[in-house]
Amino acid sequence: MLTGLKNAFRIKELRGKIIFTIAMLVLYRIGAHVPVPGIPFQEMLGLFQSAGDSIAGGAMALLNLFSGGALSYASVFSLGIMPYITSSIILQMLQAVVPSLHELAREGEVGQTKITQYSRYLTLGLAILNAIGYLFLFQSFGISFHGAGAPEIILDIAVVGTLVAGAMLIMWIGELITQRGIGNGMSLIIFANIMAGLPQAIFQSVSDGGTAGLILTAIIAVIIIAVIPLIVFVERGQRRIPVQYAKRVVGRRIMGGQATYLPIKVNTAGVIPIIFASALLYFPAQLAVFFPGIGWVQAVAGALSSGWINWILNVVLIVFFAYFYTSMVFNPDDTAENLKKQGGFIPGVRPGRATAKYIKNALNKITLPSAVFLAFIAIVPSIVFSFTGNQLIQAFGGTSILIMVGVVMDTISKVESQLKMYDYDGFFK
Repeated sequence: MLTGLKNAFRIKELRGKIIFTIAMLVLYRIGAHVPVPGIPFQEMLGLFQSAGDSIAGGAMALLNLFSGGALSYASVFSLGIMPYITSSIILQMLQAVVPSLHELAREGEVGQTKITQYSRYLTLGLAILNAIGYLFLFQSFGISFHGAGAPEIILDIAVVGTLVAGAMLIMWIGELITQRGIGNGMSLIIFANIMAGLPQAIFQSVSDGGTAGLILTAIIAVIIIAVIPLIVFVERGQRRIPVQYAKRVVGRRIMGGQATYLPIKVNTAGVIPIIFASALLYFPAQLAVFFPGIGWVQAVAGALSSGWINWILNVVLIVFFAYFYTSMVFNPDDTAENLKKQGGFIPGVRPGRATAKYIKNALNKITLPSAVFLAFIAIVPSIVFSFTGNQLIQAFGGTSILIMVGVVMDTISKVESQLKMYDYDGFFK
């Protein structure tokens, strides 16, 4: 590992990408502590403690986690990366139902550029809606804005405009990291946010419970360390379908004839089902902020944000989105058609429709255990937190671990691919 890091910094181009990525993440973390003009900083410090048991408390905790604590300080980056993530997921899902978007996705770099442009426009719209929602959220907790005697409408516009500008700047930083740095910029920003809240969560977990809190924190740390290899095992797991290529004569050469395999990841959907299920369940809690006087809206939002109803719906939605997203990113019909065009076939299976059916059945069989695994990792920490109230579980639960392990593995893979271009072995031999 240390040798791999040393080799990475020996290459000028790779060293520049790593330094650029670190610089962008540092810039992002600085912006996460710059408060929005007009919002009193001291009043926001205790907001999340007082709102922790309210209906919107669970939603606020989740949103604050993905913003790296920026929401609790009402900083210019309070919206975090979530508008960009939501817009990207929505456009990916629309590609399965909108023929024009599907055709754009198949046009290569030109089509992807167009889809990225649509994603930016959608991010702007979602950022405006979220900023207005946060404005109502701050006002519902009695936060008064200061603006040197300026009219209230001017202060509201300034707050919303600042939050939207911060969200667009985060999107720009994420795209810069993806283009000029190492790894996926969006994922690395989430990784930095989770890591930023870890020290405070550990300190609060130990200080709140005294000796018992210290013992509980140590037990949680041991469990987390034990779970990480299991997550890596599932993330690296593959179902390898054997593929045979027929021999063919091209000129004076005989091509094909070799045996290989078609790799299908066990967890093809990654952490997307958890993120999307959480966003869907916490959306009513965000809407409840706009209707503080309607009792049934508050009751529905509270039931969906925490408790056994939230746990059951989370499991159902995670399994559903695991199947849905897997069907989007891996198309058995296209795979079978490409195999047929290249002269490949699965032994014992007819090319064409039968091959597509075989691949689809194999995909469905491995998606169910991976979806149950994702649901287990996401739900168990929430159940434990409801009984213990330990902040470390909330800040560093199953979703956080899945995201962090996935981002680290993806970043290491990209660095290793760069090292192999220069005849280095990478991080692991």
